[in-house]
Amino acid sequence: MLSLSEQIENIILQHGNRGMHRVQSSMESGYCRRAAQLLLDNKGVILIGTGFPVSGSFESDGPIGAIALYRVLLYLDCHPVLVCGPPISKIMARGFLTYELPLAGWEQSRRVARHLLDELNPSLIVSVERPGMTADGRYYNMHGQDISASTAKFDLFLQYSDCPSIAFGDGGNEIGMGNVRDALARLDVIPSVTTCDELVIATVSNWGVYGVIAILCHQLKQDLFALIDPAAIAGYLVANGCVDGITTRPEPTEDSFPISVGISIIQQLRQLVLPAK
Repeated sequence: MLSLSEQIENIILQHGNRGMHRVQSSMESGYCRRAAQLLLDNKGVILIGTGFPVSGSFESDGPIGAIALYRVLLYLDCHPVLVCGPPISKIMARGFLTYELPLAGWEQSRRVARHLLDELNPSLIVSVERPGMTADGRYYNMHGQDISASTAKFDLFLQYSDCPSIAFGDGGNEIGMGNVRDALARLDVIPSVTTCDELVIATVSNWGVYGVIAILCHQLKQDLFALIDPAAIAGYLVANGCVDGITTRPEPTEDSFPISVGISIIQQLRQLVLPAK
């Protein structure tokens, strides 16, 4: 019989066609439960990196989940901080505590990362669909195109911090996917080599966040999903320049899935972890 975390991990991998099921077989099950426990055990300042550059803008997968997680963490008396580069940093700063990272070379980026880590002293680092550095020190999108010039180096926060880290990804080129580098060799992707303490994979990274929130709902016996509205978040992001990461169209979708599919994932998770009333 599957554990609760395994059931959740299967729900968030529905509709997949990018090989994450094959990656899942190389991972130790229970990663949603372990990631949720890291959140509960490290309730200080939590840095959340997000924003994947697409066509001069940023994609919806990542920011929707990051905002959802931010709101849940606030409710849990944590101190979340969004850390991202432009242009998404400008949008996030309007409604959330945000630190902007420069689109700079490694030397300047290292100074910024060390300074911010010293200033904020985070208890946990979270990456939600951030590009991960590859073996050649550069960043690539799902098509193998070099996006280094438009990518802030959030990897450095995981490398330099002494605190635990969680990463969410769905394709293989995101921060944290260094944990499953061998499994990614079978996929058509230039893999990230950046590792993390706990990797959560999903068909859409936002859904991975929902999986971890579902565990929190179960453990705290509260409907934390009531705190978030993915459709409203998507609408806000699209109104401010966000695009779909696959279609590149400015519409309220995530990796080409209508936002209603993500909402249906939440509904399934709710039914699983919350008793019917």
